Amino acid sequence: MPTVADQFIDVLVQAGVERIYGIVGDSLNPVVDAVRRTEGIEWVHVRHEETAAFAASAEAQLTGRLAVCAGSCGPGNLHLINGLYDAHRSGAPVLALASHIPSEQIGTGFFQETHPEELFNECSHFCELMSQPAQMPRLLRTAMQTAAGRRGVSVLVLPGDVAQQEAVRATGHGVVDCAPPTVVPAPAQVEALADKLNGAERVMLFCGAGTRGAHQQVMELAEVLKAPVGHALRGKEWIQYDNQYDVGMSGLLGYGACYEAMHRADLVVLLGTDFPYDNFLPQANTVQVDIEPAHLGRRTVLDLAVQGDVRETIEALLPLLETKQDRSFLDRCLREHAETLERVVSAYTRDVESQEPIHPEFVADVLDDVAADDAVFTVDTGMCNVWQARYITPNGRRRMLGSFVHGSMANALPQAIGAQQTDRRRQVISMSGDGGLSMLLGDLLTLRTHDLPVKVVVFNNSSLGMVKLEMLVDGMPDFGTDHDGIDYAAIATAAGLHAVRVQRPSEVREALAEALRRPGPALVDIVTDANALSLPPKITSAQVKGFALAVSRTVLSGGVGKMVQLARSNLRNVPRP
Repeated sequence: MPTVADQFIDVLVQAGVERIYGIVGDSLNPVVDAVRRTEGIEWVHVRHEETAAFAASAEAQLTGRLAVCAGSCGPGNLHLINGLYDAHRSGAPVLALASHIPSEQIGTGFFQETHPEELFNECSHFCELMSQPAQMPRLLRTAMQTAAGRRGVSVLVLPGDVAQQEAVRATGHGVVDCAPPTVVPAPAQVEALADKLNGAERVMLFCGAGTRGAHQQVMELAEVLKAPVGHALRGKEWIQYDNQYDVGMSGLLGYGACYEAMHRADLVVLLGTDFPYDNFLPQANTVQVDIEPAHLGRRTVLDLAVQGDVRETIEALLPLLETKQDRSFLDRCLREHAETLERVVSAYTRDVESQEPIHPEFVADVLDDVAADDAVFTVDTGMCNVWQARYITPNGRRRMLGSFVHGSMANALPQAIGAQQTDRRRQVISMSGDGGLSMLLGDLLTLRTHDLPVKVVVFNNSSLGMVKLEMLVDGMPDFGTDHDGIDYAAIATAAGLHAVRVQRPSEVREALAEALRRPGPALVDIVTDANALSLPPKITSAQVKGFALAVSRTVLSGGVGKMVQLARSNLRNVPRP
């Protein structure tokens, strides 16, 4: 007779789940054994449960389908929590199996006892304890449907002894639909938005991750309104490419004329963004379109809130708009954007191929050149986020994953593991900081165990660069941010990976190209300049003063790679005086 564990795996397979990320052990053993005996699903052995959660999240974000991770009782499932927070805040449909101590011991202070049904509440839409076989498969299907339908995490807590018991109900068939809903705003809201836009002289569009699938519609809207288009970090991959209205990015990693365009407009339209940095927003003259009602107005005061899918909203809106004839605001923003990028890019183009230590900007720019047109980039939090935001060029086919909302360290390698599992033929590149890589260093072994052809590019500056920057802008001497230089290539070689250490700029291109050509996992450890830091596009005088007091040899604004070429190209659309 099938057990509860057998039934658990059978339901996952019915739902199209192909793998579970985790570490085997004690209370999980019945479930792992069920995987062993079931065709169509595999166990992906990682070295840390946090990696399992990040990997599942990356898989879910790339495929749009439910992904699964698991942790054994007590410390095992506790290790999932950081990656689950990231998945939940990223809107990734992830199911986590939190295995539990024997059910008769719950509440006695037993070995490894925790209370997962309480611990995971804040990072999930659903978190329940399965205490008897009769709750299967309904409770599991509810968990799966909640994760899929609400785009976030569900946690099912399953004691090991219950998993071994005989199933008492037939498995049957259920529905798990991960397709995101389409929401069309009420006609009155669309009309009110049209009135606002028709009455404004200078409109600016600011785009986030909610513009996914709406690139064409946003471009049409920008043309009708003669509006500059900026983006948040999570909107970059969906809106920056083929965009003749581009004025860059705002926020802590921002560049270009986005901030200025936003603050000079007499109407700012937030499209599919829950941009968290309210001090970068004008806090006036703003309307917002978002499918999630909780996002509306929580970052800035609004003149109008419109609940709806960005694509559907714009399509309903366009017939009601009057085409603007005056391009002066748009053209001024495009000129300033190009001029800004021309100024800052020169800081990293003077003899950069002979400068040592190697400029990390140069590494990112070369990586952008040699990477595939449909590569997946996973990016560590910190300075790697800056280099990705400014140097990796989107084209509508590349994907960029990071801990962009939760802001966790050590996410890039685990996310690369999940990304590569979805398609072993697709190029997956982990842009890892040495600080982030060292936190979950053991999962280099996961690449070897599963022969995953992930390419790990280590920006090795022997420093926590973003933390150093935070200290410097507050006028503090950096302290505790620098650490011993480590040869990660040597570690990776010992782990059985192809690896090379690069200390000369002239070696960067060939080292990256060779690693990307190789069929298996590879690591390129590049020693970069710890003093290559970058400030936001708009900072206070106090921050500048503090920074100047704390350091005398740091470039205040980084280059922007091929984005300067896009800006130059867009200037062709600006009439000559």
